[in-house]
Amino acid sequence: MMQPLPDLLAKRAALGPDRIAFEDAASGAVLSYQDLNARADRAAGMLARLGVGAGEAFAVLCRNRSAFFELMFAAAKRGAILTPLNMRAPPGELAPLMQDCGAKLLIYGAEDAGLANAMTGGFARLGLDDPGPEGYEAQLAATAPYPARGFWPADDCWCLIYTSGTTGRPKGVIQTYGMSFANYVNTRSAFDIRADDVTLNFLPLCHTAGINLNTMPTLYAGGRVVTVDGFQADVMLKLVREGRLSTLFAVPAVYQQIALHPDFAGTDFSSVRAWGCGGAPLPDALVETYRQVGVKVRNGMGMTETGPTVFLVDEDHAWRKIGSVGKPQILAEARVVRADGTDAAPGETGELWFAGPNVTPGYWNQPEATAAAFAPGGWLKSGDLARTDQDGYFYVVGRSKEMFISGGVNIYPAEVENVLALHPDVLEAAVIGVADARWGEAGKAYVLARPGAEGLTSDALTAFLRERLAAYKAPAHWVFVEAFPRTPAGKVQKHKLAELG
Repeated sequence: MMQPLPDLLAKRAALGPDRIAFEDAASGAVLSYQDLNARADRAAGMLARLGVGAGEAFAVLCRNRSAFFELMFAAAKRGAILTPLNMRAPPGELAPLMQDCGAKLLIYGAEDAGLANAMTGGFARLGLDDPGPEGYEAQLAATAPYPARGFWPADDCWCLIYTSGTTGRPKGVIQTYGMSFANYVNTRSAFDIRADDVTLNFLPLCHTAGINLNTMPTLYAGGRVVTVDGFQADVMLKLVREGRLSTLFAVPAVYQQIALHPDFAGTDFSSVRAWGCGGAPLPDALVETYRQVGVKVRNGMGMTETGPTVFLVDEDHAWRKIGSVGKPQILAEARVVRADGTDAAPGETGELWFAGPNVTPGYWNQPEATAAAFAPGGWLKSGDLARTDQDGYFYVVGRSKEMFISGGVNIYPAEVENVLALHPDVLEAAVIGVADARWGEAGKAYVLARPGAEGLTSDALTAFLRERLAAYKAPAHWVFVEAFPRTPAGKVQKHKLAELG
């Protein structure tokens, strides 16, 4: 059991009160650690005054901004539970989450006011951008600083992050203070995060990456976080060209869009010291695209349930072991396990299990799902299939639920998708298994063509695959799409692919 943590924001403000914690990319407005801590103290008092008690939840629905994080620290000072909501979800999906966590208050940004007001339930509402006397800034100004507790119990729930729903009903993943600190240690080790680092906060705040990669670790280290309202390739490349960023974490879909930008080839990327990628499989072809401009995109892997950082391939091996997610970071343990619970040999595929202080204690109000997620000894069963090589490097080969059996042979969609992405006319591909009268199951590929590509055919792609993979791995069915259904983090929602044909 981890000992209680001190108020980490108060400690950071004491160590460097005038250091800049946040900068808004659009306005240039900055917020020091001293001011961030003072605002979080008042926000904690505001939560108390609005009836959010210790151990009780409130929800936040907003785009990327520093106020989200002052509310997160306010929750820690109050002992309340922050629940971020997905701005892409309809009211009918969000209202049950509010009920599930028992949120008494919804705090929302102007961009999502319509969604916030369309949600039903017995909770109060507070507008972050409301200029009136009932708005956030007025409420903050009218509240005295809260007599914050000096320590945060490591095992207590700090926030609930609902899974984004790539396969079904969301679950509230409990995120503890100890998990957050363990993620800081793992991420700082993986990225070599420093006090003078500047990172970009642009991934959705309803997702663990938007909160924890690399924003919270950078704040713990005393660095600067630049906020951007969602992914904007022009803004991101401008910040890179100006030498304003030193670390960056993004998902493959973001790296893909940057690579398609007309300024990509002419941009000097040397100011960014560490490039991380996760959230979805990183195609080998995309690694090679960035290699041509001298950018070493380092592949990683984790889960909302692991804080999230477990893996990030080290810089020395990012190009030597393309496809690997590296080795577990310093406060994370990982195993590849056979069906009987024994450890798989190098090169053998098995399920990926996790343990360590970075792992969630379970799912909110779902004891059966929690029990099903863990193996004896406290190991979290990820549902991902992986293997290791002789050097101890891990490779994720796909989700166990996505693997299908065709003619008695296991087929891993991620392997087929990775090879399809090597085709010069393919931007992205997603493969699923479908029922087949002859083989039991067969592959069905959904393909997004690269802009400007013409005449791409299933026959050409089948021939391309059979030159590189066993013939039985080539999909029997093909659908060409204009876009994929995605989660806020950029993952393809495979359970929705059937709607495309």
